[in-house]
Amino acid sequence: MKVILVDDENLALSYLEYQLINSGYGPIEIMGKFTNPFEAKQFAMKNDSLQVVFLDIHIPEISGLEWAEQALEWNPHLHIVFVTAYDQFAISAFELNALDYLLKPVKRERLVKTLQRVEERLREATAPLHRNKAGLRVTMLQQLLIEEKPGQLSPLRWRTTKAQELFVYLLQHRGQIIRKTTLADLLWQGFEPNRANSQLYTAIYHIRKTLEPFAHHLEIASTSEGYMLSLRDVTLDVEEWEGRIGANVPITAETIQEHEQSISLYKGDYLEECDYWWIEGERHRLKMLWIRTVLQLASWYASCTMYDQAIEKYAEVTRRHPQTEEAHFALMKLYADMGQSQSVHRQYEQLLNVLWEDLGAMPSHAITNWYQQWKSNKE
Repeated sequence: MKVILVDDENLALSYLEYQLINSGYGPIEIMGKFTNPFEAKQFAMKNDSLQVVFLDIHIPEISGLEWAEQALEWNPHLHIVFVTAYDQFAISAFELNALDYLLKPVKRERLVKTLQRVEERLREATAPLHRNKAGLRVTMLQQLLIEEKPGQLSPLRWRTTKAQELFVYLLQHRGQIIRKTTLADLLWQGFEPNRANSQLYTAIYHIRKTLEPFAHHLEIASTSEGYMLSLRDVTLDVEEWEGRIGANVPITAETIQEHEQSISLYKGDYLEECDYWWIEGERHRLKMLWIRTVLQLASWYASCTMYDQAIEKYAEVTRRHPQTEEAHFALMKLYADMGQSQSVHRQYEQLLNVLWEDLGAMPSHAITNWYQQWKSNKE
């Protein structure tokens, strides 16, 4: 393993170097020793082969925790081992998800345990690169799921709710650079700027660790201004569905099954289980696209006197989105044409109750006038 040591005391650096060399654990290549944290940062940024940093928490001008946050931003695969004389810093270290921490003076037995942990983590880091190379499926309709094993969709397990929300936001804005200030204001509004940035760095690190098994497909790139989530060989159900709907294939007897298959891909509304306010715009757009498409199919069935199929489609819209007046109205007119008077009354009452209970509103004048005229004619 390739390591560097960072401590503002030369004596501490020499002692740790001696313990590493004589740990009996190897091979270990010490690429550099630094008392200046900024020189260590420059070295680490230029050497992609670096794997581990043994870092003192108390270093001048910048704390070890802050140094690690910045380092993990531009190299999420770097493993940090904190070295400290104070046990109370251990909690802060593990909030950053540091690999381990060592108390000064570093004991040989404890150091060996850390090196074993480092080696295990390095093996885990290389293993995911061989998985899921053929392609990855991710769903966003109804539920966010990812294909952890071929044919097996599962939810991702997040360390914090903020990391989850941040990932979903980047996924929704995939392929776009999102400014750090935008993300900080979105998720940590009211936080002091340095504290918000610290939380952002930590959340990005947690996301990258969670995505390690899918590193070939999902990558968060860092820039000086922000972050961008890139997808490679990923089938995203919402893109697949919208692409088929957007093809605008005419509805005919020859293409009706193709349209039915397209509709079946819409398993539920966009990210139904997420209650983030910023999702609502995209969720509404996709919901209206689904409603419009299903209404078009229902109308085609009705025009072909395939009333059962038409009723099924209109009823599906009223079941999923009860406030859709157009679907209720279409059902009322279909039932009237079929001579099913009780069904007309029942459908109107259902619409009346839904609108009044949910919105405190009445059906549109067009629907009310049609219903009153129909009822008058029946009488």
